[in-house]
Amino acid sequence: MPIAPARKIQIVGDFRRHGSDSGSPEVQIALLTQRIAELNEHLQSHKKDNHNRRGLILMVGKRNRLLRYLARTNRDGYLALIGRLGLRK
Repeated sequence: MPIAPARKIQIVGDFRRHGSDSGSPEVQIALLTQRIAELNEHLQSHKKDNHNRRGLILMVGKRNRLLRYLARTNRDGYLALIGRLGLRK
């Protein structure tokens, strides 16, 4: 279940560092958060869909690794990002 192209462009525009940025950790984390939310909603109604559940677990792990990297390299950016996305505390 990919993100709609218009929604993806909007997310990249909201979280990019500069005009041509599309792959910074902030953008990747925001896109993963959107995909996780959509997949979580899907799994609420399809409880036995274990293939997508595995994909969800892998995405959460990847987002967690990216968040740890961002916290290590850019603490202020990390705190701002988790505040904007509503993650953690």
